[in-house]
Amino acid sequence: MDIALFSLEELDALMEEADKHSSTEVVELMAKSQQPIPDDLDWLDEEPRNQILGWGQSNSPWGVNFGLACCAFEMMSSAFSRFDQSRFGMEIMRPSPRQADFMIIAGTVSWKMAPRVRRVYDAMAEPKWVIAMGACAISGGTFASSYAVVPGVNRILPVDVYVPGCPPRPEALIQGFLQMRNKIRLAKQK
Repeated sequence: MDIALFSLEELDALMEEADKHSSTEVVELMAKSQQPIPDDLDWLDEEPRNQILGWGQSNSPWGVNFGLACCAFEMMSSAFSRFDQSRFGMEIMRPSPRQADFMIIAGTVSWKMAPRVRRVYDAMAEPKWVIAMGACAISGGTFASSYAVVPGVNRILPVDVYVPGCPPRPEALIQGFLQMRNKIRLAKQK
């Protein structure tokens, strides 16, 4: 079809018809997108379904790091080849809390940093877990009597796993990962 054969009025009418057609398609697509996505596991009973979901979540949790002090060095070294946390499906540490399943708080939390820690925690999607790594995160450590330090991160958010030490070795953090995996698996079975 050659455009030169149409007058301006005919072209306007054709364009208007095309716009109407495309707008109805857009409206239909928007309506379809609001429908819930069917769950492929509907054929499963509730218990096996929860076991499958628990297995999947516990074997591939993604974390967000919140390294605040010297414990952060040990947290980073747990990802190196010597300790290899990736064998537990935890090699991916997300830069965004919206993509994370758990949060590692490693080090001293000051009262000035506490609202930011809480904001990151609140931005995570449910279900979410927290690992407190090191004496400073657990109880304030050597700085517990300071006016500027939170005497335990559990004062500002719920903690699921405590990894004691000053700083704890990467092996201890990996043990904490394994405890968290068991908690994830058991939470889905309830």
